[in-house]
Amino acid sequence: MADIFNEVDEEVRREQLKKLWDRYSIYIVALAFLIIAGIGGWRGYEYYVGKQAAAAGSAFEAAVTLSEQGKYPEAEAAFAKVAAEAPSGYKVLARMRAAAALAQTKPADGVKAYDAIAADTSVGQTWQDLAGLRAGLLLVDSAPLADLRRRLDPLSEPGRTFRHTARELLAMSAWRNHDVATARRYVDMIAADGETPPGARARIDVLSTLIGNDSKS
Repeated sequence: MADIFNEVDEEVRREQLKKLWDRYSIYIVALAFLIIAGIGGWRGYEYYVGKQAAAAGSAFEAAVTLSEQGKYPEAEAAFAKVAAEAPSGYKVLARMRAAAALAQTKPADGVKAYDAIAADTSVGQTWQDLAGLRAGLLLVDSAPLADLRRRLDPLSEPGRTFRHTARELLAMSAWRNHDVATARRYVDMIAADGETPPGARARIDVLSTLIGNDSKS
């Protein structure tokens, strides 16, 4: 008797499943299709991104080679092409290298290229600061102290990534412009910062000696 009841229960379950399938089969098939299509689309996207990254990497390496060979105009054009066409990971790096290549032959244009990156908030604070610092390096021997301070004082504040180098450049510019008090102020900032790298401390010790000698003369 128990077997009969089991068979009846099984038949009822099959009937219920059939009704559910008849009612919802179209949705189940559509969902399965969407899952398969989604997986296929994602795999296709991953392949496309990988291919683009590989192409960008090859183009970037070719531009680096041109720069290392001293072919700066060609390198600048190659880096600019990478910056315009490559995935985001290469864009800002290529822009920085393009500015560096441009600065080799046209320093003023190199400064403008770095300034453009420094003003671009989309690249992030670290890249902005590095671009501003690179522009300062190009100008330290020629720009008035006031101009260099306008550019680098924000980068020299506590907590900024490149503050040590920014302070060095400002101290050197102040010394070059015969502003001993300002030069000493930046030297003191460097000396007081516990995170100042040893190399920067050694260089600033030399500058401090030069400042002292100038004060005595």
